[in-house]
Amino acid sequence: MAKFYGEVGYATKTESAPGVHRDVITEKTYMGEIIQNSRRLQEDDKLNKDVVLSNSVSIVADAYANLNFFAIRYVRWMGVLWTVTNVQVQRPRLILRLGEVYNGPTP
Repeated sequence: MAKFYGEVGYATKTESAPGVHRDVITEKTYMGEIIQNSRRLQEDDKLNKDVVLSNSVSIVADAYANLNFFAIRYVRWMGVLWTVTNVQVQRPRLILRLGEVYNGPTP
């Protein structure tokens, strides 16, 4: 298995103005392993197909990750931000399944 060392982005909702909420991103660095490494082309009604990963990253979770796993938005891997589509809790690890390129807010 390949080793992983990178950032995981967490989103927390904050009120920036009365009635207006936005995500504030916090990044934390983790180490772990790539336990599945594959990709696929997503065929939609687009001119260019989207590259979608079907990778799984297993990270060694700390207390913050265990309490806030629901807020994980992305993983930085191979220099690209990838959306986390699924988080599976297997203490002391979290299994993160990656999907499309992440285009949301960053810190």
